[in-house]
Amino acid sequence: MHEIFETLKQFINPQFIIDHGGIWVLLFVIFAETGLFAGFFLPGDSLLFVAGIYSDKLAENFLQQFGLNFQNEYCDLLLLIALIFAAGFLGNMVGFWFGKKIGPTMFNWKDRFLFKKKYLHDAHEFYEKHGGGAVVFARFLPIIRTFAPIVAGIVDMDKKKFTFFNFIGCIAWVTSMILGGHYLQIFVLNQFHFDLKSHLEVIVIGIIFVTTAPVLWKLFFGKSKAA
Repeated sequence: MHEIFETLKQFINPQFIIDHGGIWVLLFVIFAETGLFAGFFLPGDSLLFVAGIYSDKLAENFLQQFGLNFQNEYCDLLLLIALIFAAGFLGNMVGFWFGKKIGPTMFNWKDRFLFKKKYLHDAHEFYEKHGGGAVVFARFLPIIRTFAPIVAGIVDMDKKKFTFFNFIGCIAWVTSMILGGHYLQIFVLNQFHFDLKSHLEVIVIGIIFVTTAPVLWKLFFGKSKAA
């Protein structure tokens, strides 16, 4: 059990994923985190932000496997965005399909180690409040991001409509996170001679705090209003 816990802990560490897994493990994590209900614990925002910082390394890792070498800053970014977009887009489509097939029965499941019914209800409430836009907004909210496409399938959202919002949300999420990490690294290094690669733990904690703040706000202050 301890070994399983240690393995799972490594998979929520963006630095470990990039250093030891490379581009393919990164793509799998994004696919799982955006499409498989058991992937809600995996890093999303922080992993993409760190991937932007290491865009040159990840692009090189991918191209070398095909004997290619035509790297420059913009090609690296475009390649990385395209690959991660594909993984995130397909992940949501799988989640949508899963919701259509067996999603309704999930509301009767008992809580398990990798499944909490509360997360499903939170995503359902979020979807009901924001409609189709929830598919876009959910991209930027941990946990809800995993369950939103499943809930869209459960409530039988039109597939063309879901695909449209999925495309918009995925490209906005991936592009903003990758470019944010890449250009923040350049700016901080040039202006302050401070290498973010040496202090990634601070960056990751900051991103986790910012992206979970809306969820925490709703959790604590929402209850206060209800009381």
